[in-house]
Amino acid sequence: MNRPKAVAFDVVETLFSLESLRPRLLTAGLGGHQLETWFASFLRDAFALEITGGYKPFREIASANLSVLLEKELGRADSQAVDHVLDGFAELDAHDDVAPAMSALRDSGIEVATLTNGSAKVTSALLERAGLRHLVRQVISIDEIGHWKPHREVYRHCAERLGVEPHRLALVAAHPWDIQGARRSGLIAGYVARDGVAFPAAMEAPDVRGVTLVEVVAGLIEAQ
Repeated sequence: MNRPKAVAFDVVETLFSLESLRPRLLTAGLGGHQLETWFASFLRDAFALEITGGYKPFREIASANLSVLLEKELGRADSQAVDHVLDGFAELDAHDDVAPAMSALRDSGIEVATLTNGSAKVTSALLERAGLRHLVRQVISIDEIGHWKPHREVYRHCAERLGVEPHRLALVAAHPWDIQGARRSGLIAGYVARDGVAFPAAMEAPDVRGVTLVEVVAGLIEAQ
């Protein structure tokens, strides 16, 4: 494994927890336990659109999927309830290990970026709200290229934006499918096991893994 010149972090769940959306689902009339199910099914729809060549942005897919869930559970889809839940993506809380991990990279001379399936505007707002924006060189969104991660072109686009060769760019994520995409695109990959979730054996193994971002980043920094 090469020592990376730059590290791009996935955003949702990797840097920012979804927990603050749970009470918003309750307000909309759903159960808090449905957060994980909704997020997973929304990603399923996004990936299906990607595979069939029908790109749509994050909020549009999330809104449509949540409306279906509301109709199924409550017999109606309230647009105000949908907006209330989705607006919560701009108010997610950062995990405690984000700032020290990013600071360690900066102090080691490794540039920091974010690579998100969401919008650059929302991601920038999240970083500003958490006091992290000054640590991030570039906020890169799939909207720039019209493909969802884990499509190969997203990771290659990120490398081009940062001016580094793919094999000198690391992608850090809490999603195995994101790690798979990065590895198949020639990037270094670091997996953070949020909530202790093990990495599935069917996927290409990450170069570095840890239970915190600090551990993952330490492994990247120590590479030759």
